[in-house]
Amino acid sequence: MAYLNEAEHAQVSAAVAAAEMQSAGEIVTVLAEQSDGYSDIQLAWSVLVGTLALAAFTLMPDFYLRLVEWLFGGWNHEWTTREILSLALAGFVVKFAGTWLIQLWRPLKFALIPAPIKQGRVRDAAVRHFKVGAERRTHGRTGVLIYLSMREHRAEIVADAAIATQVSAEVWGEAMADMLVHIREGRIADGLSAGIADVGAVLSEHFPRAEDDSNELPDRLIEV
Repeated sequence: MAYLNEAEHAQVSAAVAAAEMQSAGEIVTVLAEQSDGYSDIQLAWSVLVGTLALAAFTLMPDFYLRLVEWLFGGWNHEWTTREILSLALAGFVVKFAGTWLIQLWRPLKFALIPAPIKQGRVRDAAVRHFKVGAERRTHGRTGVLIYLSMREHRAEIVADAAIATQVSAEVWGEAMADMLVHIREGRIADGLSAGIADVGAVLSEHFPRAEDDSNELPDRLIEV
């Protein structure tokens, strides 16, 4: 899914170029649909619901056995151990499968993912993209990645070693705050441009542009 049109891509690229004109830093921007498939979380919820159903059957077996009898005509039935175990297993499978299937609706699936897990997966994805696209790819190790993950509603800024030693995480937090103000209102390109401008201002303070500085990384926004 493309979140930005051609004009908005050009706006972000222009913001990167403008920011890099003032510093030796190189800014890479990545916009992701989501940072992880979270199939393990989907599985965990399915197992939990199935297990709770099994526990309920264990605590109140007579209630569920009478309920099944009523559903099938109301006749009393002499349950064998094998039939009871089969019924318990069937209840687990139905609950497991139902929970798995309803999580195929992505808004619900992502609503059920705990916030710390989302944050951790987004951070991990940002670091992976940084290692591939920016880390150690500049002469002075002055690459910065601005990463935005839409489905999780999270953003990350990852800096190369030379920058990380001089700029605290709180400074990047301010840049992300400026960026997210616009993004929450649906203005993704404006938000990215604001974040890029803030990052560029920080880089120009600590890593001013040299006369022989060259553009070492692409300015274009990468959508994944």
